[in-house]
Amino acid sequence: MAEANYSTGDKLGNTFTVPMSKEMKEYNEATKGRKFDGGKLEYGLLPPLALEETVKVLTFGAQKYERDNWQVVPDSKRRYFDALQRHVWAWKQGEQIDTESGIHHLAHAMCCLMFLYEHDVKYSKETIDIDLKQEYTKNVLI
Repeated sequence: MAEANYSTGDKLGNTFTVPMSKEMKEYNEATKGRKFDGGKLEYGLLPPLALEETVKVLTFGAQKYERDNWQVVPDSKRRYFDALQRHVWAWKQGEQIDTESGIHHLAHAMCCLMFLYEHDVKYSKETIDIDLKQEYTKNVLI
């Protein structure tokens, strides 16, 4: 068996190769291939087909409007809720593919739902904070 070494360094950036102790070698053999992922998000659980179709919708939107335009749409919660409903109802009535984009209606609906979520937890709050500051400033300066 080849001698196992590990690299270490000091505060000055110098690196040194040091032979591993017998205990360190045994520990490395016993834990070989392990990775402690407990408590971490498992992105591999996302359904790949749905994810790919959603990305197609995002790409279509970026080309039609502008990249990340969805973040600054006025009255976003109402408008994305309405769009979500239109896509779900079109699908419910038997139309799978959106005629404008050529992408599945449910992929559009998933996209709208993600936008609604983002606006609910992030963008709408930022907009409200900005609007309140502008209104306060306007009233104080008048």
